[in-house]
Amino acid sequence: MQSVGEGAKEWIRECQHQFRHHRWNCSTLDRDHTVFGRVMLRSSREAAFVYAISSAGVVYAITRACSQGDLKVCSCDPLKRGRSKDERGEFDWGGCSDNINYGIRFAKAFVDAKEKKVKDARALMNLHNNRCGRMAVKRFLKLECKCHGVSGSCTLRTCWLAMSDFRKTGDYLRKKYNGAIQVTMNQDGTGFTVANKNFRKPTKTDLVYFENSPDYCVMDKSAGSLGTAGRCAVRCKECEDTVDVHTCKAPKRAEWLDQT
Repeated sequence: MQSVGEGAKEWIRECQHQFRHHRWNCSTLDRDHTVFGRVMLRSSREAAFVYAISSAGVVYAITRACSQGDLKVCSCDPLKRGRSKDERGEFDWGGCSDNINYGIRFAKAFVDAKEKKVKDARALMNLHNNRCGRMAVKRFLKLECKCHGVSGSCTLRTCWLAMSDFRKTGDYLRKKYNGAIQVTMNQDGTGFTVANKNFRKPTKTDLVYFENSPDYCVMDKSAGSLGTAGRCAVRCKECEDTVDVHTCKAPKRAEWLDQT
């Protein structure tokens, strides 16, 4: 649970970074043990993002804990053994490859547990977005290698798979938020139908939502909006410039003639 807690802190920081310039800045109501607060933004696209990024945060934290040896139930990826090859040629698996598959399995069991108890449209939406978040972390696995040989000739390579910085996952899910698709649950309750004919059918990597976002300018606790009051102050920089101003005055004789 300590690792899950660290994951929660990580995804909240990332969420706040991604929406730092927006009306909704990843604020939550009465930050309690649920992290989300009592109200979770209805079924808006903001809710879709939060479920995806939080699920991704759990995957990232658990996978990292496995690689660091913090958990007894997992370690480095046991499947990355022997030899393999990439576009540069053959290499030996070595080091500690991140056990991303364990992280995904754990997150699926832990995060999805609550949604699987309820069979309704919101639960279906949350499960879909949870999966998007989990797979987003795996999308950015990278191969890291160390060269061996005389004077770094790299005749032999030892490689391992490592997760990228969590910011890449956050940036990716932020783009998915921008392109999130509004849907309705189909009649048999097993999938989605697009709510607007202008939308394409969502794929497994698309975020989905049911309701339009509330007006986040106004405080509305029932909608999950804290409003923007108190955080929209504008401070202008005061700059001093020295300017030479030249004006022309009429000759005194001309002024006397005008008066006569």
